[in-house]
Amino acid sequence: MRRKKKKGKEEVELNLAAMLDMAFQLLTFFILTFKPSPIEGQITLRMPPPQSITPVASGADAGKDEEKSDPLKGLKTLIITVLPNGGGGLGQMMVGEDQVSSLNRLNERLKEIFSNAGTPFDQVVIQVGSDLRYEALMSVIDVCTKQTLPNGEPLSKLSFVDLSGKPE
Repeated sequence: MRRKKKKGKEEVELNLAAMLDMAFQLLTFFILTFKPSPIEGQITLRMPPPQSITPVASGADAGKDEEKSDPLKGLKTLIITVLPNGGGGLGQMMVGEDQVSSLNRLNERLKEIFSNAGTPFDQVVIQVGSDLRYEALMSVIDVCTKQTLPNGEPLSKLSFVDLSGKPE
């Protein structure tokens, strides 16, 4: 009777350098030969046609009158100016030309303006000093978003302008 010799476990070594070389060659090949089909390269979306958000009071198209240098003039826009104090908190606040001293007074003033059925405003532009902290700005935004227009809709059109003087 023959006995089978037990062979010791032989370990197979893989040459990782050759595998990595082959992986990078395949990766390079696919990157260099990839050409996206026209469907992948150009996606056509069905978007609504562009329309101005706020109508111009005179009924003319916005931006057509070259003599007007202020783009907000003639639009139904209420401008709120918020300047920071030395620490970046709320400093001076103005609603149009009227100065308000606190967030409560800002809330009262906006309620006065938007409770009037003949109010011409349907959007708010907040002019912000560049050193104003984010939490202070958010407190002003909270006051604005709590307002309702005379037709009962919430005020949802808010825009921001940086007063730093840097061109955007």
